[in-house]
Formats: sequence, C-alpha cells, structure tokens
Amino acid sequence: MFQSNQAHQQLVSVTGDDGSFFADKGWLFGLILAVVVGAVILGGIRSIARVTSRVVPFMAILYVGAGLVVLAANFTAIPDAFRQIFDGAFSPEGVTGGVVGVLIQGFRRATFSNEAGVGSAAIAHSAVKTREPVTEGYVGLLEPFIDTVVICTMTALIIIVSGALATDAEGVALTSEAYESVLPWFTTILAVAVILFAFSTMLAWSYYGCKAVGYIFGDSGAAETVFKLVFCVFVVIGATMDLTTVIGFSDAMIFAMSLTNIVGLYLLAPVVRRELRSYQGKLASGEIHPSGWTRPRRFRRDSSRTTTRI
Repeated sequence: MFQSNQAHQQLVSVTGDDGSFFADKGWLFGLILAVVVGAVILGGIRSIARVTSRVVPFMAILYVGAGLVVLAANFTAIPDAFRQIFDGAFSPEGVTGGVVGVLIQGFRRATFSNEAGVGSAAIAHSAVKTREPVTEGYVGLLEPFIDTVVICTMTALIIIVSGALATDAEGVALTSEAYESVLPWFTTILAVAVILFAFSTMLAWSYYGCKAVGYIFGDSGAAETVFKLVFCVFVVIGATMDLTTVIGFSDAMIFAMSLTNIVGLYLLAPVVRRELRSYQGKLASGEIHPSGWTRPRRFRRDSSRTTTRI
C-alpha cells in the first residue's frame, strides 16, 4: 500500500501535479500496477527473482547516481548539513522535550526502511542455497547498513543541502523537491526510480506473504492464489488513500510482526550462537575457506574396491 501510494504521488508530480491525468485516478494507476505485479507473482519465486535481479540494480544506480549529482552541486553545504543533523538530535530541546518522541519515530522509520527485527527479510534469506547458514547471516547484517546508514543518510543530506526541508512537502514529494533544485528533469529520474522500487518491493513482500500462507495452510495452491489476489487489491487501495493513513496502518502491522519475531529471536539465540561458533571454528581450522569453499579431504584408494572415496 505504501509503495503504490508513493509511486502514484511521484507520477502525478512529474505529469502536472493537480493537472495530471492521474491526479484523481489513483485507482487506475493502482489497477495498472496491480496487473503488472500480479503477472509476475503468479509465476512464483523464479519469476520474482528473475525480474527483481534486473530491476533492483538499475533502480539503485539510477537513484544513487542522481543523488550524488545533487550532493556534488551543493558540496559546500554538506558539512553544515551534518551539523544540522547532530544539532537536531542532541540539542537541549531535543534531549529534554522530545527524546522519547524522536526515539519512537526513529525506530518506526528505521524498521519500515530496512525491516531489521521484523522477520520478513529472513524469509528471503532462507531460500538461498548455502552449506553454511551463518554466511547468509552476514549478508543480512549488511542490509540495514547499506539501506539506512548509506542510502537514508544520503537522502537526508540531499534534502537538507538543497533547501527542500523548508518546504511543506512530505514523503517522496520532499525528495522530489530536493532533486528538482538541481535539474528540473531529475524529478523524472526519481519517478522512474520510485516506481521501480515500489514494484520490486511489492514482489518481495508478496513472496513473504505467500510463504506465510503456505506455512499456515500447508502449501495450498488455492490459498496462495487467494492471497495473491487480495495482495493485488491492496495495491489498488494504497494508491487511493492518504499517505498519513497508509503509514499509520503500515506501522501498526509492522509493529505486530516485530512483537512475535523478537520473541522468536530470543528463543533461537542459543542456536544462532552455536552455529556461529561452529562456523568460526571451521574457519580457524581451515576446514572451510573465507570465500565459502569447503576444503576437500584427500583421495584414498580402498584396497578391496575399485571406487575412489572422498
């Protein structure tokens, strides 16, 4: 819902705002997006992987490349932007009057951004093929760093150095104002990036939902098909609703997911610790190479057989 909402807002922004054909037709944009998403997710995990493996790198290069241009154009303002960030976080007013509110809002947006602690990304990680599950855990640790520390910090700097923070815009419209401050046609680039991001995110979350439905109903094809149809309906609903309402609903659902997942994390902590120690021991002994390759044992010839064993 959130992704379709923001994609619709950005499309309207670059096609004439209130005069745009899609300005009062969120349902139509959502329907088009739902049809495209449905066509992919009905094909299963291989279809999803094939599409996202092409969309995501292109989207990331597009967004980061355009963002670096904006930062380069306002290079001298970057130090002051960092100062504003730290002043806002650690000022006496912030510490005494709003520290709890800042923490709550920070956790909400961070969780929404990188899914850390929610348990959703773990569903995708569990589908990989690896001899050592711990290595996939290391990959998972990189995600919040890249998403929140790198991408979100870059976005915050873009918004501050461009002066867009002083406007009344919110959501993706705020970022759009920042990009537009350098070159007007940058908003079109952002629109493409946002739509691709929305599309790829929907594909990922549909897979998460399908795995959950499969667990509850025993991999029932009928149940998964019903879920996919309901999922596509909510894509349409999200494009027609107000952003504040969508974010509020999304935050509530993510919070509900976090409660159960965090309990699971504590219960599985001994297992994770055991697996980590086992993996580190194999690294130290040379049984496995840091690249992931397992060292083969030497060949030996069985005197009574003609087969070669490893």
